[in-house]
Amino acid sequence: MSNLIQLQPHDEHNRELEANVHPTTWTNPTSSDPYHLVVIGAGTAGLVAAAGAAGLGARVALIERDLMGGDCLNVGCVPSKGVISSARVAGAIKNASDFSIHVSDGVEVDFAGVMSRMRRLRAKISRNDAAKRFRELGVDVYFGQASFVDSETIDVAGSKLKFKRAVIATGARASAPPIDGLDDVKYLTNESLFSLTELPKRLGIIGAGPIGCEMAQSFVQLGSEVFLVESEHGILTKEDRSAADIVQNAMERAGVKLLCCGRNLQIKNDGGIRLTVDSHGKAYDESVDQLLVAVGRAPNVENLNLEGVGVDYDKKGVKVNDHLQTTNPKIYAAGDICSQYQFTHVADFMARIVIQNALYAVGPFGKKKMSDLVIPWATYTTPEIAHVGMYAKDAKDAGIEIDTYVQPFDEVDRAILEGQDEGFVKVHTKKGTDTIVGATIVAENAGDMISEMTVAITHGLGLSKIGSAIHPYPTQAEAMRKLGDQFNRTRLTPLSKKMLAGLQRFNVGG
Repeated sequence: MSNLIQLQPHDEHNRELEANVHPTTWTNPTSSDPYHLVVIGAGTAGLVAAAGAAGLGARVALIERDLMGGDCLNVGCVPSKGVISSARVAGAIKNASDFSIHVSDGVEVDFAGVMSRMRRLRAKISRNDAAKRFRELGVDVYFGQASFVDSETIDVAGSKLKFKRAVIATGARASAPPIDGLDDVKYLTNESLFSLTELPKRLGIIGAGPIGCEMAQSFVQLGSEVFLVESEHGILTKEDRSAADIVQNAMERAGVKLLCCGRNLQIKNDGGIRLTVDSHGKAYDESVDQLLVAVGRAPNVENLNLEGVGVDYDKKGVKVNDHLQTTNPKIYAAGDICSQYQFTHVADFMARIVIQNALYAVGPFGKKKMSDLVIPWATYTTPEIAHVGMYAKDAKDAGIEIDTYVQPFDEVDRAILEGQDEGFVKVHTKKGTDTIVGATIVAENAGDMISEMTVAITHGLGLSKIGSAIHPYPTQAEAMRKLGDQFNRTRLTPLSKKMLAGLQRFNVGG
């Protein structure tokens, strides 16, 4: 297992964070009574499971070996969005002339200040995940390495905790794939990137998935020269291709040097870091000050003695059924340790499923299923990409015939006025109906906008109903209403037009 997260620099903000999520003076509680639920791991899934179960009256223990809040708070969503928010301001200033605002001195980025701001805000947010807060919620919080003794006992720091049910929520970690020469240099992952205090003049990034793209665009806006290496044909290869192409063009305009279809990638230590790669038939040899590896994840399954209690796992994580139950019926799992969807909001809702199924379902009655979740996600580039439900390929593979409706933002007034008219909203419906099966949005705030489509799919609200809901003007969300109008126009068949004409004649004459 990788080393524990190192909080650097050790300034007032990181000291506040540490005091909240792993206080050095913490004393583990003592308990001889069995717990209804023991939760291993205090990332999002573990925190939600522990707080939720305790709030419903269960006796709950929560075990964390490192920092409460997990990846999301400490080295993931929270710090990355803190950096992105500063980078977006820098990008807006660079493009101010598009709005007839002229900044004579250009952009001066205080990178140390950017990172200090991120650490300050991360420390503020950490209060929600603090050990003291969870103790006040009625959760017994333990710090130390957890290990199963048997199917009703867990050891943590020498204490033996008895349990009726347990949840494995230990998450996943960065794990670089085999790359020639990578082990010869000191490289960054998301677990170390946010400890930087000096802006790298030249930054290499391997992997054009969400993390790679978000950080490539952010660091180029902050002033780095960025080389983004990807083995596939383009960025964000799991997304709608037309959506990813818009983001790719925006990134390249911002200055990201994208080396797609990368072959023969090698990393060399020549006193610094040098990467060589073939891209589209051309050989590149670039020296960089820092190298971020933004591909590869590994589940945190070590040292738990899962074999000893009959919990099966593989390189993808702990194996669970649709009810999030492991191969040991007393033990459940939630979050990145067992999910193909490694998002904070998914971990949250997986934990809710576990609470219900582990403590409150009776046999098959009242059990919730992972497969019933409608899962949205977003990549926080500029513009953002957000998606929920099926892509067109998913529908085809499932044998579902679809109709597709697209509303470009260059036909949405607010987007035009904001200079954000490159994107679109695309919705797939079951053929001949308004039943939404999937949606993709490319927009400045697509991550916020996708929730309307998520609610619609979750609760069976068709595209026609979205079209009948008043949306404020002028907003970019009006694009959703326009899609509803598109669908409603398809309902105007020759017969319905003839009927409407007859009604018109009856009421007002010919």
